[in-house]
Amino acid sequence: MEHLLGLLRIHVHRGVNLAVRDVVSSDPYVIVRMGRQKLKTRVVKKNINPEWNEDLTLSIADPSLPVKIEVYDRDIFSLDDKMGDAEFDVGPFLAAVKMNLDSLPSGTIITKIQPSRQNCLSEESCIVWEDGQVVQNMFLRLRNVECGEIELQLRWIDIPGSRGV
Repeated sequence: MEHLLGLLRIHVHRGVNLAVRDVVSSDPYVIVRMGRQKLKTRVVKKNINPEWNEDLTLSIADPSLPVKIEVYDRDIFSLDDKMGDAEFDVGPFLAAVKMNLDSLPSGTIITKIQPSRQNCLSEESCIVWEDGQVVQNMFLRLRNVECGEIELQLRWIDIPGSRGV
């Protein structure tokens, strides 16, 4: 823990138009991975547009590692079905956290990240100074699947005594 920079709170808001993996629907959940860390949301039964509204918190020690998102359909009698994956780089978000933004008004846009072949964004993602915190909302297009997006929000949590970013 001596190399901990801080905590990244990921609010897993919802899934949009997720793939059907059961007869007419799916029972989706999300796994978030970074390095050896693995966090999981609850299962939302029979819903291809689930709302999880769950906060998952990653410890950030190596900001060069991508955050990986995997969506699965929960099955009781067989292995869970994969419903796509995505990943994102925390570098631009951490660069904004490093800035001295205290004098800026709430709602100020720090950076805009455009969708590209190098990221899984499905639309522009803004990093914003909001109520004394750096916040980023993003829609990620799932890969390796016929359809689906995941909506997330990132927030940074400083840890007293950490190296900080």
